[in-house]
Amino acid sequence: MSDIEDEDSSQEIVEKLLKSMERLYGFVPLVNQVLSERPEFFIPQVTLAKAIFNSPGSLSEKERELIALGAATACSAEHCMMVHLKHADRLGADKDQIMEAMMIGSMISMNKAQSYAFRKFREAFEE
Repeated sequence: MSDIEDEDSSQEIVEKLLKSMERLYGFVPLVNQVLSERPEFFIPQVTLAKAIFNSPGSLSEKERELIALGAATACSAEHCMMVHLKHADRLGADKDQIMEAMMIGSMISMNKAQSYAFRKFREAFEE
């Protein structure tokens, strides 16, 4: 297969993946829009995300989305929070479950900040 054929094949895969995302989320997230210009990065990243979020496993899709929402909250990833919040809602998560996932993420974020701060506090005031 020639390089041109490889590029055509990669571009077809990219287009299919972008259409799939649009169906799933109602739009294509910015990160994926930008990465789609580089199929060698985009295709493996989307393949990994699909494996994590859509493979059979112990967690339901709703639980995975709630975990992603909590992680996005902990990282202050505003756009990711909205994507995962809306998707968790579409998968049947109620407001209380969404709030709890966000509170868990917030708590982890706060604990991380406190962990760093209090270590420095101890260092400064140890005798």
